[in-house]
Amino acid sequence: MTKKLFSRRDVIKAASVAVALSPFSPMVLPAQVVGRNDEVAPSNKITLGIIGAGGRGRHDLRRFLSQPDVKFLAIADVQRERRNLCKNRNEKEFGIKECALYRDFRDLLARKDIDAVLVATGDRWHAHASIYAAQAGKDVYSEKPCAITVDLCRQLASAMKRYGTIFQGGTQRRSLGNFKTAVDLAKSGKLGQLKEVHAAIYNLEVIYDWLPAQPLPNPDEIDWDLWLGPSPWRPYNSEYVSRGRWRAHYDFDSGSKFHDWGAHTVDLCQWAVGADGSAPVKYWSEGKNVYGVYENGVKLVARPPNGWMGLGNCAVRFEGDEGWIETGDSGRIAVSPDSLRSELAKDFGLYGRRNDGTHGEDPETHIRNFLDCVKTREQPVCNADIVCSTHIACHVAAMSWLLKRELVFDPQTDNFPNDDQANRLKTRSWREPWIV
Repeated sequence: MTKKLFSRRDVIKAASVAVALSPFSPMVLPAQVVGRNDEVAPSNKITLGIIGAGGRGRHDLRRFLSQPDVKFLAIADVQRERRNLCKNRNEKEFGIKECALYRDFRDLLARKDIDAVLVATGDRWHAHASIYAAQAGKDVYSEKPCAITVDLCRQLASAMKRYGTIFQGGTQRRSLGNFKTAVDLAKSGKLGQLKEVHAAIYNLEVIYDWLPAQPLPNPDEIDWDLWLGPSPWRPYNSEYVSRGRWRAHYDFDSGSKFHDWGAHTVDLCQWAVGADGSAPVKYWSEGKNVYGVYENGVKLVARPPNGWMGLGNCAVRFEGDEGWIETGDSGRIAVSPDSLRSELAKDFGLYGRRNDGTHGEDPETHIRNFLDCVKTREQPVCNADIVCSTHIACHVAAMSWLLKRELVFDPQTDNFPNDDQANRLKTRSWREPWIV
């Protein structure tokens, strides 16, 4: 399957131009058709569907719908309550009344009038849903992590290339000014030779036991079989679906909760080191910390929230032999020596205001980048290759913690030399029919 040669909006645009230029027609097109009076022409709107309408999905969707060139058409979620909640909120806030509801996301993907999808399911579904969407000719914005195994990360990146899909990973901190500033300073050489990059992560945890079995709900209310998807079967328990208790369960989680923050923070470290498309070559853990070393000798330090400077969640710190810089979700930046302060713009407020009272940047810029790339067919800032290599680095780091020993990794071949046990952990078995 390949991308459609002509999209729905191409056809509408061509038809509008043809009518406007025809010498035989006195028709005057309405302003909204050609995009005048600040209206976005229908031919230039991106039609969108959402797969997974939980809290994070609804959060992302609100930001999509704030963009004038997005037309929202459909919701797919295995829980009736979430489908209805998403529809009702969007009708109230954005006036969207014609929105189709689906229990099975494959019905949404079968629609020819949808250009792109937002994938915001639990971790177990991200890669599979994204690959199926690409096969159906849809562009994809996917929440992180992009996949829950090393091999599946690579399959995802290959599929996006094969089908010509525009893919944006939901690691939106690459699009925020304070994090970009920190990376730029690390790359500039003004910190001296880069020695260490620090990434904030959750306290790691893994659960192998099942929660107690409960009676299966009606599939129209909660489709448990579809909720499990490619993951191994286990008995239903409402805690998995209603309270997010699937996190840290090995069958559902991407790797000991490492990706919850690590997908963002290790991504920024990779960027600062210049390691996009690669990963550290050696990993080990000590207590709650996980370490890695890149081929150029820079050390990766992934550590829990305690011990940072209080600059917000998802903090990163870059240390050179002549200075350091640290920042987080507050948008504030700390730097040493003080002479480097002149290299920085004013602190960037992320969700509220900067220290000087002005508004800060918004993660919406990441979604805007995706939408622009859907139109231009250029690669987004967190395209599939970048996300793939970052998440592979996270997976291998989590594996070193799980195995409690040092791992040597070849990021060019995704292989652990002479380590059969680690190589077996690169993949998992998927439940039929969810084979990719």
